[in-house]
Amino acid sequence: MTESSPVPSGPGRPKDPAKREAILAAAQTLFLGNGYEGSSMDAIAAEAGVSKLTLYSHFKDKEALFGAAVKATCETRLPRRLFVLEDGREFRSVLLDIAQAFHELVISPESIGLHRLMVAMAAQNPTLSRMFFDAGPQKLLLDLEQLLDQAHRRQLLDVPEPMRAAEHFCSLIKGAAHFRLLIGYAERLDAEDGKRHVEDCVALFMRAYAGETDTVD
Repeated sequence: MTESSPVPSGPGRPKDPAKREAILAAAQTLFLGNGYEGSSMDAIAAEAGVSKLTLYSHFKDKEALFGAAVKATCETRLPRRLFVLEDGREFRSVLLDIAQAFHELVISPESIGLHRLMVAMAAQNPTLSRMFFDAGPQKLLLDLEQLLDQAHRRQLLDVPEPMRAAEHFCSLIKGAAHFRLLIGYAERLDAEDGKRHVEDCVALFMRAYAGETDTVD
C-alpha cells in the first residue's frame, strides 16, 4: 500500500541535499530492519530527524522513497565512473573493477537483506518488485550493456548481443556462493577467496567473448 503525501507538493524553498541523504539513510535502515510494510513514513521521518512535510517535499510516497533508496545504494557501490572506457586502459582492468564492486555489493549485509525482503514481498506487491529491479539490477545491466557494446565496436571483445553478455557477467559474479549466502547456508567469502572468485569470473568471461579478435585488452 502506498503512503501518499498529506499535502500537495509544489515549488518552494530549495531542497536540502543533507536532509535528502538523511532520509535515504533512514529509509535503508528501516526497510531492512522492519520490512517494507513495517516502515511507515512517520517512522522514517523520525529516524531521519526531519518533519513529515520535509520528507514528502523530497519523496511523494513510500514507493518513490524505496526506489530512490535502492538507486542510491547501487550508485554508491557502483559509480558511473566504473563504466567509462578510457583510451589506453586495459579492458580486463575495467571489468575487474566492476566485478569487484558488484561482488562486494551483492554479498553486503544490506544487499542480502534487501534481496530477502523483495522475495518476501514479491507475491503481495509485484509493483514494488518491478520498481526494485528497475532501480537496481536493471540499471546495472544497462550500464554493462553500453560498456560491452563499446568494447564490441572497438573490437576488444566479440559481443554481438551485449545485454545477454551483461546478464552472463552478473550471473558469473553472483554464482552459487551468493545463493548460499542468501539462504543462510554459508558465510560470505573472505577477501582472498572473493578476489580469486572475481578474477576467475572475469578471465572466463574474457575467454568466452574473445571471438576472432586478435587481443582482448
